[in-house]
Amino acid sequence: MGPRPHSLILSAEQEAIVVAFRQHTLLALDDCLYALQATIPQLTRSSLHRCFVRHGINRLSDPGERGPGRRKFKAYPIGYFHIDLTEVRTAEGKLCLFVAIDRTSKFAFARLVQQANRAAAADFLRELIRTVPYRIPYRPH
Repeated sequence: MGPRPHSLILSAEQEAIVVAFRQHTLLALDDCLYALQATIPQLTRSSLHRCFVRHGINRLSDPGERGPGRRKFKAYPIGYFHIDLTEVRTAEGKLCLFVAIDRTSKFAFARLVQQANRAAAADFLRELIRTVPYRIPYRPH
């Protein structure tokens, strides 16, 4: 078998994004693939699975399995997003990964930014609103 095409090889930065995304969202392989392809266009199902295996995150725990500190997610109607920010370390340095997930529809959206500041957060939210294929309900506090 010959060398793999370059388009199937993930950079260290892309692998860091994939790992952080999987660990924060706990989504299934296909859901991760769908969400991450906007950020990593050359990502394939097989390259994603190989990355999960390399990092030991290819199997999600059984939903009935509860370990210390593991709780079931609260149920919300469609359109309510859990938004998280995590630091991704790469060979080039630190980056920040914004992640938004609607656990009801499993719609996930992620963006990698150089710096997590107000402008980056506002841009992330505007892009999320433009990208979501359904109405996001507004509920002021």
